[in-house]
Amino acid sequence: MLEKINHNRRYFLTTMIKTIAATQFGIFGCTKQHATSATAELPIEGELPSLVGVIAWLNSQPLTVDELRGKVVLINFWTYTCINWLRQLPYVRAWAEKYKDQGLVVIGIHTPEFEFEKNIDNVRRASTEMKIDYLIAVDNDYAVWRAFGNRYWPALYFVDTQGRIRHHQFGEGEYERSERVIQQLLSESGTDRVGQEMVEVDARGFEAAADWNSLQSPENYLGYERTENFASPGAVLNKRRLYTAPAQFQRNQWALSGDWTIGKQAIVLNKSGGRIACRFHARDLHLVMGPTAPGTSVRFRVFVDGQPAVAARGLDIDGRGEGTVTEQRLYQLVRQPQPISDRQFEIEFLDAGVEAFAFTFG
Repeated sequence: MLEKINHNRRYFLTTMIKTIAATQFGIFGCTKQHATSATAELPIEGELPSLVGVIAWLNSQPLTVDELRGKVVLINFWTYTCINWLRQLPYVRAWAEKYKDQGLVVIGIHTPEFEFEKNIDNVRRASTEMKIDYLIAVDNDYAVWRAFGNRYWPALYFVDTQGRIRHHQFGEGEYERSERVIQQLLSESGTDRVGQEMVEVDARGFEAAADWNSLQSPENYLGYERTENFASPGAVLNKRRLYTAPAQFQRNQWALSGDWTIGKQAIVLNKSGGRIACRFHARDLHLVMGPTAPGTSVRFRVFVDGQPAVAARGLDIDGRGEGTVTEQRLYQLVRQPQPISDRQFEIEFLDAGVEAFAFTFG
């Protein structure tokens, strides 16, 4: 997911009538930007805002700002399908473990991007699968997000023992700098056993760093509110329609074939046999999707350049190039070996009842 600052919200570029003025949507996506202004003095950037508005706490009893005084606090805004946050996670998890006995408190503020991410059971399941042991505050109403004036997933805010924000980091990266800030704030607090060593992480699967040198495909949403480069002719909003895909694609275009409904946030497959296709240039391709009905599953096949995705299969694909959608989350469908080049991706659903939200790449 690439930087969203100063980009305009965009609707279908082909057959859709643009009836709403474009607005900034910096809050609407993960970002890889590095907007940190680092100085040795760590200037005061503000006060830790109230945590009132959190609807639930996981791994913790409810906490207040007053109860956090005397602790160095790392605030991490996240949403569980954000690939940029997933790649940042191993570092946050390692810092939480390494410095917990030295006075660091890590709080993950889960502020949802998609409606299904408001489901606390989904958040709880994801945090368990991702081995998150630090505190999690569920911010479904964006109360804490707004109190911070935050606009990005992921975002880190570093707070000293007096409740003052001393540093921030928007997007992935700058891990050594972030850990140095943690060490400095702990040292300022009087902790005398803070070492200078950096954590070492072994990031794999979803958490592996992107192949930035070959990444030429940006995140793209599939719902009509924010999609770009839709190539199937005759798009219709909020109604069932039979779509066909063009014979050829330009890089980063996408298309549908089969019986689909294009909604505001997602596309929904009404009959089995529907396909989504796109042309991309990246090592990894992910798709945020899930079954439309809880407790159901949808089988699929993945093709790369017309062949079953076997050598280039991602984590959620078996040795035959097939997989099953069982829950609402991010699925890794392609991890192609070198050399990286333009590829034609296609996913065929063998059952109806799937909804797809966004492509992300790495």
